[in-house]
Formats: sequence, structure tokens, C-alpha cells
Amino acid sequence: MASAEVVSVLAKLESSSTSQQDKVPNYNDLLHNIITESDTAHLGPNLTAFIDSILGDTLGIVSARPLLNTAVEAIRSIKDIDNKISAGTRALQTLEPRVVSFEEQDATIREVLADAYQENDEFLEAARMLQGIQLESSQRRITDDSKVRTWIRICRLFLEEDDTTSAETYLNRAKNLLYKVNDQELNLQFQLSQARILDARRSFIEASQVYHNVSFSMMLEEGERLRTLSSAIVCAILAPAGPQRSRTLAKLYKDERAPQMEEFSILEKMFLDRLLTPKEVAAFADKLAPHQLAETADGSTVLAKAVTEHNLLAASRLYNNIGVAELGLLLDLEAEKAEEYASRMLEQGRVTGRIDQIDGMIFFGGHKGGSDRVNTAKANGMARTDLRNWDHKVQGITEEVERVASLLQAQFPHLETRTSA
Repeated sequence: MASAEVVSVLAKLESSSTSQQDKVPNYNDLLHNIITESDTAHLGPNLTAFIDSILGDTLGIVSARPLLNTAVEAIRSIKDIDNKISAGTRALQTLEPRVVSFEEQDATIREVLADAYQENDEFLEAARMLQGIQLESSQRRITDDSKVRTWIRICRLFLEEDDTTSAETYLNRAKNLLYKVNDQELNLQFQLSQARILDARRSFIEASQVYHNVSFSMMLEEGERLRTLSSAIVCAILAPAGPQRSRTLAKLYKDERAPQMEEFSILEKMFLDRLLTPKEVAAFADKLAPHQLAETADGSTVLAKAVTEHNLLAASRLYNNIGVAELGLLLDLEAEKAEEYASRMLEQGRVTGRIDQIDGMIFFGGHKGGSDRVNTAKANGMARTDLRNWDHKVQGITEEVERVASLLQAQFPHLETRTSA
């Protein structure tokens, strides 16, 4: 509650019959006293009472604006977070009926409250405060930089609450104006927000690429750059196995900073198409965020699915063919589940080969036999590959026969004489 002295002075000013112009100096003096003399407990309530008074019928809009600007800055200076929020919230409520006339002051109060809520780790309330700012206004000029900065801040606040849907809405708004913004820091914040949203949506390949690009930014400290590189590696590891992921892994593996990362050992194994052990996977899982361990539609986790697909791809490099049951043992899955994974990867073109369901065999990279399920999208290409392989083998055999014949002729010339005869 406001102090008795402030309430008394405000009452006199409101009841005074003097002109508005004569009241302004008295309000200025009172505001100065409130700021300099009020104790911590009364500063917020005194400012609230002051704002209620100047936004009443005592002063006009023109006279009230500069006084309100000073009062808002005084609210910003309140050190106690709860008092600051209380005073700012009351000021917004008072402004609401006349917000069209005080849009700039309303925006400033909302920014002050957003800072306070963010300091209290109330990110959702901070985002809602900023959402209320009128950025498409005919009453004041708002630069593209200011709009983008506000939208990106709202986006980042929603990300702190893992609300990626709301965050993406504001990121898309910022994207439409980003080409007009020259502020490198804003561009960097945009990329980081974009990477986090892609990561949360499990678009791991795209997220890894954005994280990796950001990791080269000299605007970040060395520690932040390495953390961003670590995020890029994690996303690449979680991505579905296939050619696109292989290219991403290659780029990260060749990064000279990669050996410093904790994830380097698993990155190296994935890049070199080596099988991953359950112990390595469990150690890696301990470092993942909750959304990266979420279950997918088939009941497996994102990590388990990525590791299974990788090990299947690694198996295709190790074996020309393998039984479905044996593949299940290798992947620590039931035979039917292993066949389902292999079938899906074959159909998507991430592994070349075929499944012979009669014999229960999987052949990688070629055709043998009749009744099977074939990756038809790759069939013609695989057939041509088989023919080229056959030609190379025939050519190798004939060259070897010719070499042996030449050696025999050199060592036993009388054989050539007899043959000629």
C-alpha cells in the first residue's frame, strides 16, 4: 500500500483547481521524492498510486506521457522482483483502457515485466508479456530489427518451456523479415533457435547441419562453439541411417575439433560403419535430452532406432548375406522385427539388397534366387552392378590364366614346341 504522505499529496493535486500545466511541476517533484525517498517496501505501491493518478482525469495525454516514461523507468529500477512485477502489472491494468494513446509506454512496461519474469525463470509468463506488444502499429514507428528481436526473444522463451509449436510460429515470423536485418547477433540467435526447433522435431540431419554451421561463428566463445559442435554430433548420430547421414557424419568426422568431443568415439564408429555395442550406446544415452530419448511410433526410442538402423547398415558392409534370425541376434531384436527394419531400409533405398523370405536370408547388394522381396526402386541399378561385377571377375580370371600360361612357356619352352608341332 502507498505511504500516507504520497496518498495525501496526490489527493491534493487531483482536487486542485489549478491548470494541468501548473500541476505538471508538482507531479514531477512528487515523482522525484518517490524515487529518492521511498523505502523498498513502499517504492512499488507509491509508483502504482502515482501512475493511477496521472492516467486519471487530472492530466491530459501530452502532459502524462513524459511523467509516465519516468515512472516506468523507476519501476525498472526496483530491485525486488515481486515488487517490480506487482507495480508493472498494476500499471498495465491502468493503461489498458487507454493503451492506444500510450503504446510506447505499454511496450516498455511489458519488456520490464518480461525481464522480471525471465529472471524468476517464469519463461511462459515472460513470453506472454512480449506477445502483448503491438508491433504492427500506426501510432509509432517500429524498425524491422525491433520486430525480429522481439519475435526471436519470444521464440527462445517458448523453447525454454519446450513449447516448440509456439516457438516455431514466432521463428517463422522472424524468418520473413530476417533478410532485412544486418545485426549478426540476431542472425546467430535465429540459427540457434532454428536448430533447437529442428532438434525437438527430430529433424536431426537438418538440426546437425545448422548446429555445425553455428559452431564456426566467432561471435560465440570457444566453450559455446564446442557445445554447439557437440550438439551437431549428437543430432547426426540420432539421424536415420543412410547416404545423407553418412555425408553429415563425414563432415563432422573431418572437423579438426571433433577429437576433443566426448562423442567422438561413437562418431568414429558410425562414420567407419562399425557395429556399436550396448555398453557404448548406454553411455551415450546418459548425455541425451529427454526429447531425444522419447519413444517413436513403433515403441522404440529415437536412440534405439538410430542405433539399430546403423548396425544394420554396418552389417551390410560386413556381410554379403545373413540369415534373418542371425541378423536379429546381431541387432538384439526378434527375427520378425529385424526383417521389418531391413525391409523398410531397402524400400527407402538406404540399403541395397533383397530379402529371400522362403530361405529366410537377406542378400546385400545383389540378387540370388527367385521368391523374395526386392527393393524394386534399385533393381535395375543393382542388376547393372551385378553384370559389371561379373565382367570384372571374368576379366580377372582370363588375365590370371594368361599370366600362368606365360610363366609356363618361359619355364618349359619345349611344351610350346610340342604344342606347335
